[in-house]
Amino acid sequence: MTLRSGTVEDLPYIVELERIFRDQGYLGGDEIKVHEQRLADPDCWYGIVETERRRAGYAILRGLTSPNRSVELKRIAVAEPGRGLGRRLLEAILEKVFDELSAHRIWLDVFPHNSRARHVYRSVGFVEEGVLRECVKHGDIYRSLVLMSMLESEYKRVR
Repeated sequence: MTLRSGTVEDLPYIVELERIFRDQGYLGGDEIKVHEQRLADPDCWYGIVETERRRAGYAILRGLTSPNRSVELKRIAVAEPGRGLGRRLLEAILEKVFDELSAHRIWLDVFPHNSRARHVYRSVGFVEEGVLRECVKHGDIYRSLVLMSMLESEYKRVR
């Protein structure tokens, strides 16, 4: 597995992967124009995970320039869940966030029914902080999000 910075050429892949998981109710998604803006923003970082020289997933970080050193894991997805790649990608993201970017905190939100993702997040040291009740409109319904985070001290203690 390798993790590299994303490029404009990766955006159609990202949008398609988002569409697949959004249709299953596990992930949000954005139009390619939004991704183009974020990719050009110094506050954001796009990472592409590759296995055997082909794309296998991605992650988006926001808050890189935060004076509070609080980075958001905006989105993370692997093309073939259930094979351990998501966990390895998440561990690589944590290493980047805490060791390379010197963040104090990383946080994310996840749909409550996404038990697989919540399990992986907890297994690497994320803590559930609470629920943002009915904060995302999806069609005609409102969906809640579980807020999770990890502090630099927690990352160092586990590593």
